[in-house]
Amino acid sequence: MDSLEIKGGNALRGEITISGAKNAALPLLAAALMTTDKLVLENVPRLADTLSMEGLLRHLGVAVTRDHETVTMSGGANSFDAPYDLVTKMRASVLVLGPLLARYGEARVSLPGGCAIGTRPVDLHIRAMQALGAVVELADGYIQARARKGLQGGRIMFPMVSVGGTENALMAAVLAKGESEIVNAAREPEITDLADCLNAMGAQISGHGTDTITVQGVDTLHAATHRVVADRIEAGTFAIAAVMTQGDLVLRGARDRHLDALLAVLRETGASIESQPGIIHIKSNGRPRAADITTDPFPGFPTDLQAQFMAMMCIADGSSHISETIFENRFMHVPELLRMGADIKVNGGTALVRGRASLTPAPVMATDLRASVSLVLAALATTGTSTVSRIYHLERGYSDLETKLGNCGAELCRIKA
Repeated sequence: MDSLEIKGGNALRGEITISGAKNAALPLLAAALMTTDKLVLENVPRLADTLSMEGLLRHLGVAVTRDHETVTMSGGANSFDAPYDLVTKMRASVLVLGPLLARYGEARVSLPGGCAIGTRPVDLHIRAMQALGAVVELADGYIQARARKGLQGGRIMFPMVSVGGTENALMAAVLAKGESEIVNAAREPEITDLADCLNAMGAQISGHGTDTITVQGVDTLHAATHRVVADRIEAGTFAIAAVMTQGDLVLRGARDRHLDALLAVLRETGASIESQPGIIHIKSNGRPRAADITTDPFPGFPTDLQAQFMAMMCIADGSSHISETIFENRFMHVPELLRMGADIKVNGGTALVRGRASLTPAPVMATDLRASVSLVLAALATTGTSTVSRIYHLERGYSDLETKLGNCGAELCRIKA
């Protein structure tokens, strides 16, 4: 497995163009199953996860072509079976369940894989399909669902906020007969982006961006072209990197309203932040001050930025409390940060981080996507050379990370296995 050798201590300065959001692109790619007409998606990042979803769509019969960051799909499915060897690579593969069931009346989807960061129950997806009239069972490691007479509009009440569950429910409801209501829906920007694309294809969705979404079912969807929203997690990662390295970065394509919770806390740490449409300028004013966070569904502090924020608190002035409320296993980066000299005490879902003036370079190992990039940030902010191994995790969520950081003054190189 490849690793990254990072010589830290350089302030990051310059401009970075933010890529399209992986977490928006994945359900948008799955939406191609809902029509035989052409769906063109622009600004689709070239990542392991998006390429895996494209491969799954090809397996199901969709004609898929990629030209740089533009993906064109057409033709619909001729298979309704998403097998284990494809789905296990990426948890988001379960997003084909709703489109297949709504468009063709049946689906057989392997139970998914992905980062081992905690329980992300597929039962929420199953309950949503059942609320729309589907018959669903788990057998031999597969979700097997059918709706021979088509899905029927219904009321889907989520007991807890689920982004993937909301996306699957939304796509299924679009082609169900009658009106559907999704209650306690996720409000993430990626949900809004999906709804905007589906509406461009002829869907009738309202209320997206709130916790109650209403869908008037339609018979068919048609061709459309849609540009994937910028990745708020990538933008947030680089914003934290600027503060950690006492740098000065301009993030192009980023939307500040998607990062309100993070930007508010970064201001607490002493950073200067200016924004205008499509641009965030973040500048460090010295060693960051400690601040507390609690992860929450959007518009709260994103769980996908918790590891990066913890890395920053390891070198902050003072002590901070970090509470993780979304995934119970999302402190797997802590042992690796400890190897670099961090002072972290974990008690259940809360971590106490006592900041130190600097960390110590060390060889560390990535355990999941966001943990891996937190180790990269820690290495960038540490004088000396560190090695981050198992960086294949990075390739699932960060497009051209090495180039973007290198263009802003980072010294890093990939070591081939």
